Amino acid sequence: MEPFVYLDLDGQGARYAQLIRALKGAILDGRVATGARLPASRALARELDLSRNTVLAAYEQLQAEGFLLGRVGSGSFVANVGNTVPQKRASNTLIAPLSAFARRALANTDGRRIPGRQHLDLRYNLQYGLPLTNPLLGSVWRREVSRAAEHVEFDYPDAQGLPALREQICDYLARRRGVPATPEDVLVVSGTQQAFALAARVLLEAGDTVVLEDPHYRGARQSFAAHGAHARGCRVDADGLVPAALPSSARLAVVTPSHQFPTGALLPLARRVELLDWAAERRAWLIEDDYDGEFRYGGRPLAALKSLDRDGRVIYIGSFSKALFPALRLGYMVLPAVLRDAFVAAKWLEDRGCNALEQAALAQFMGDGGFERHLRRAAIALRARRAAMLNGLKKHAAGVVEVVDSNAGMHLTAWLTRANHGDCERLVAHARTRGLGLYTVAPYCLKPPPRPGLVLGYAGLPPADIEAAMRLLGQCLREVGLAGD
Repeated sequence: MEPFVYLDLDGQGARYAQLIRALKGAILDGRVATGARLPASRALARELDLSRNTVLAAYEQLQAEGFLLGRVGSGSFVANVGNTVPQKRASNTLIAPLSAFARRALANTDGRRIPGRQHLDLRYNLQYGLPLTNPLLGSVWRREVSRAAEHVEFDYPDAQGLPALREQICDYLARRRGVPATPEDVLVVSGTQQAFALAARVLLEAGDTVVLEDPHYRGARQSFAAHGAHARGCRVDADGLVPAALPSSARLAVVTPSHQFPTGALLPLARRVELLDWAAERRAWLIEDDYDGEFRYGGRPLAALKSLDRDGRVIYIGSFSKALFPALRLGYMVLPAVLRDAFVAAKWLEDRGCNALEQAALAQFMGDGGFERHLRRAAIALRARRAAMLNGLKKHAAGVVEVVDSNAGMHLTAWLTRANHGDCERLVAHARTRGLGLYTVAPYCLKPPPRPGLVLGYAGLPPADIEAAMRLLGQCLREVGLAGD
């Protein structure tokens, strides 16, 4: 005998309790009509591979609760419990009562799960931010995590970050970036993006103005806009941000003085001093985003802006996403003393602290010298990829693009000399049909840049692939009419 309706036991608890839940669900969902006769206990027991006593116990309980009616000699029938077949509605017709923050967050990310991560199936994807592939680092990191697991505490970690990791960060910053800091100054965060979100919560009210370089890192703009701040752009030229163009009043400014994103400009010392004076006079805060300060390929870099800060106005942000890999989700902030408690409190409320196991592994890796060795190997690999891209652009796009070479980072900016913005978009679309991922400068700007440009990331491809990508770029330039034969 076939069962009267499909019943799915959930495997949780006693078998008779599972059967009760399954029968109740079928009745309340309207899958079994009022007055319908249930199978005999022996038949249902055989069908569901249950004992007859289990089925009888379930029937008796449902009768006691009013779901079934028992008729002597006739069996068990479904009682009238007011069940109706629910009308199914398309999920996109439901209206969710979202907060103002949620509406702004959706508006600024287009609802994408990972904004900006697109076209990863392309043969040659030159998207900025793709990690440097290093199989050796994977095995080394697994070893470090395994070692850390032997002694890490299983309790909630210090919300400010493990002391051992904060000590290593201070030592690294003092040697490599000239930043004086104590472990009490450092807050470990889950990357640059969380640092921006915490800054928005701690320093800004809805409606406040935040100054961004124009162009700038888009993730910063999205985070501040989601919190209700108004972004105002400040002009950038060949030497980076122009302090004379800063507005007279703003609560906060975000700058990338050591490698302007995305143009690559290096802010000279005189402008750094002028920028610090602007912040001190207006009691504004400066966020220094040192997003790829680890990688320079020529000349001695200027020390970080934070190293010049005498008035306690600079919040320094660093991340291990570029130096190691984005999946690590660890970064740090160096905070002025007056802001420490507020930022640590905000971090504690946010997530109670970053993953202790990963923090402990990273502290070991840095303390044993493994991090520095990795940086040296990574710099060699990136230098070769950068050279391949520069040589390829010179060979296949000479006269068509003007390359800004800042001897640093993981990307180049190439300005198109014979095209307008429409031509640039046409080039990008055509290149994707050929398996080449190109990305324009425009999304990083508050207002259209004076000329079209491309942001070309080179970390994600080996030199041979970069050479092939540059050759394909030359072909695409010719095919859309931006270069001669």
